[in-house]
Amino acid sequence: MTRVSIDLNADLGEGFGRWTLTDDEQLLSVVTSANVACGFHAGDAATMRRVCELAAERDVRIGAQVSYRDLAGFGRRAMDVPPAELAAEVAYQIGALEVFARAAGSRVAYVKPHGALYNRVVRDEEQAAAVVDGVLLASAGLSGHGPSGGGPAAYGLPVLGLPGSRLHEAAVKAGLPVVGEAFGDRAYRADGTLLPRGQEGAVVTDPAEVVERSLSMARFGVVTARCGRSVAVRARSLCLHGDTPGAVELARRVRAQLESAGVRVEAFA
Repeated sequence: MTRVSIDLNADLGEGFGRWTLTDDEQLLSVVTSANVACGFHAGDAATMRRVCELAAERDVRIGAQVSYRDLAGFGRRAMDVPPAELAAEVAYQIGALEVFARAAGSRVAYVKPHGALYNRVVRDEEQAAAVVDGVLLASAGLSGHGPSGGGPAAYGLPVLGLPGSRLHEAAVKAGLPVVGEAFGDRAYRADGTLLPRGQEGAVVTDPAEVVERSLSMARFGVVTARCGRSVAVRARSLCLHGDTPGAVELARRVRAQLESAGVRVEAFA
C-alpha cells in the first residue's frame, strides 16, 4: 500500500526565557504542523506568540502540545494528577495558545500530549479520558458555545497521538477526530508502542535509518520493531523531533526523500 500524503509535525517553542532548544524558524520551513509548547513543560508567553506568528506566516498548522505541569523535568517525569485537575489544565493550555494563534491570524487546529502524558495515555484509560475532557472543554469555549449551548461538536479539536491508544479510544467515543502519529527516530515494541526513552536503543540516531524508517511508515504503513518484527503503523502524521543534533538537516532530508518517492507532504488539519 502506498500512502497518498503525510503530515510532518515537530515539537516547537520548547524554550523558556533566554533559554532555547529548537530551531523553530528553520523547522517551520520544513514541517506542515507545529506542536507548540504551552508553558507547562516548556515555552512561555513570548515564545508562544513568536512561534504562532512564524507558523501563520508559513501556513503551518498550529497544534497545542499539552503536558503535565513539569517545567523542571521537561514534562518527562511520571505524575499522578487528579482527572478533574488534568482536564482543566489541558483546557487552560489550549486556551492560552489560542490567544496567540488568533492574534497571528490562525487558530489552534489540533491537540497533542507531550512526554510523560503522551506515554501515560497510551494505556491509562482514566488519564486519557481526562485529556479528552480537557479538549472538549476547550473546544466548547473556542466554538463560542458553553456546555449547554450546543456542545463542542461545532469545533471539535482533532487529537494527535499513537494509533490504538486509550487516548484515541476516548476521543472517538467523545466524537472527536483522531490522527495517528508515527516516529521515524523512535524504536517500537512489537505491540506498536514506543520503547521507553530510558531503555537502550529507544532513540534512533543514525540519520540514514531515520530516513528509511520514515519512508517505510509513510509509504507502506510498517516499521521494524526493536525485536526485528514488522509492525503495522496506521499514521497520518510523522513526528520529526527538533531537540536532537542536526534536527533541521535531518528534517529536510526526510521531507526531500518523501517527496522524491511520490509522497505528498501536507497538513492533516
